[in-house]
Amino acid sequence: MPPPNTVDTLKAGDPNTLVTGIATTFLDTMEVLREAVRRGDNLIVTHEPTFYNHLDETKFFTDDPVYKEKLAFIEQHHLVVFRLHDEIHADTTDHILKGMYEELGWDKYPHPSGARGQYFVTIPRVTLAELSRSLQSKLHIQTLRVEGDPNLSISHVAFLPGSSGLEKQVYALRQPGVEVLIAGEASEWETVEYVRDAVAQGRPKALILLGHQVSEEPGMERCAKDLRELFPGTRVDHIAAGQPLWNPDHGPVTKSPQ
Repeated sequence: MPPPNTVDTLKAGDPNTLVTGIATTFLDTMEVLREAVRRGDNLIVTHEPTFYNHLDETKFFTDDPVYKEKLAFIEQHHLVVFRLHDEIHADTTDHILKGMYEELGWDKYPHPSGARGQYFVTIPRVTLAELSRSLQSKLHIQTLRVEGDPNLSISHVAFLPGSSGLEKQVYALRQPGVEVLIAGEASEWETVEYVRDAVAQGRPKALILLGHQVSEEPGMERCAKDLRELFPGTRVDHIAAGQPLWNPDHGPVTKSPQ
């Protein structure tokens, strides 16, 4: 059963629409919606909000030109947008995290028992610098950020995709033996500063921020695979939202989402 006050609801479109194809994505950006139309997919399963806030409340955007054009595009092409966030992050099995472990090949490594154990993994020992470079290469990250001693030896990892917040992130870092927290994003005046003080105190702690999209897109690609098994007669595509931010060394990606 979905949790109380779940955001896993229909965000736009007519629920009686006949499905011609399904597209999963981390976030249904304009580019993703256009690509879905090009492929003939009219049911969009998005992990994150369509309208720029967690509850997809639109009152603030009523007269906003960006919001109006996006909504008009959805209506013009008879798209249906459903958000899948809470259930896919279920405590018993976080399928977003599972997709990331499979992407990195970390599903084969040991995890502690219990529901929370899925957020911790023991990997072959490596330095923080080596781990960071490996993640950046495997996940094609444009804006990966790292905090801590580059030579810190790491074997015990806490992994919290997305934006889990200060308390969950610090709880993970507190666990015995955990040297690094890998997260999607963190408030720069919260977890980032906590880790900075921990490092200054001589504690073996580090933080790697992948970017929110990077940390959760593989989970939505895995979702597409699951949907193909559930609906074998329906085309199911995964359309990557792509990384929104760039830096001077890596300019914006202009190719169409895959």
